[in-house]
Amino acid sequence: MRRSKVPRSTTDQRLLDSRGSADWLHTDPWRVMRIQSEFVNGFGALAELGPAVSVFGSARTRPEAPEYALGEQVGRALVEAGFAVITGGGPGGMEAANKGALEAGGTSVGLGIELPFEAGLNEHVDLGVNFRYFFARKTMFVKYACGFIVLPGGFGTLDELFEAVTLVQTQKVTSFPIVLVGTGYWGGLLDWLRGTAAAAGTVSEKDLALLTLTDDPHEAVRIVVEAERAVAEQQALAEQRAATGHPE
Repeated sequence: MRRSKVPRSTTDQRLLDSRGSADWLHTDPWRVMRIQSEFVNGFGALAELGPAVSVFGSARTRPEAPEYALGEQVGRALVEAGFAVITGGGPGGMEAANKGALEAGGTSVGLGIELPFEAGLNEHVDLGVNFRYFFARKTMFVKYACGFIVLPGGFGTLDELFEAVTLVQTQKVTSFPIVLVGTGYWGGLLDWLRGTAAAAGTVSEKDLALLTLTDDPHEAVRIVVEAERAVAEQQALAEQRAATGHPE
């Protein structure tokens, strides 16, 4: 830096001067540090979680609704199959899955998000991490899960669903099962994808095969279990071939 670009104070001076404005807290460089801290906190909290499944669902689902009971059944069945349950930590369908997991004696994880209309994690979360940034939170949903189970939900659930499908479709993540629970709720969406999007050539039948639809929470969990078993068998076979010097 030369001439007028040379700063009138040093970096240390600006760092140590408490009399200046606190606007620097809201600048992009400082946000980068906050983003980094969210990834570090998430990785640290979940690194030893073990096999887990992310369950998505609406925050607006009422406790007396059939979808809430469905979420409880999903959470309970996942724990009985040996999985921890990861949700967004909020109310509604997320709370239901956390409740089912906790009551079944499993690990109930909530990845909360800072929103003006949601206050804190639901009471059934026993391992929680709060996030400011959606993209950091979404990374945790994918990185520490071996499958997704999707309960009826709104825009947030649709966002998480289609991001998961896109990551699998583009091979940005190892292929894992994505199960939609509720034929009456999700059937119309799949009909549109098949009858309109696939007919127009914007998605393929292979893409649609990434989604499985069921009404049975136990079938949803069975699909995840079978996919996880298949992955384990493939890994064991690859290790065996490597050990014998026959990689093909």
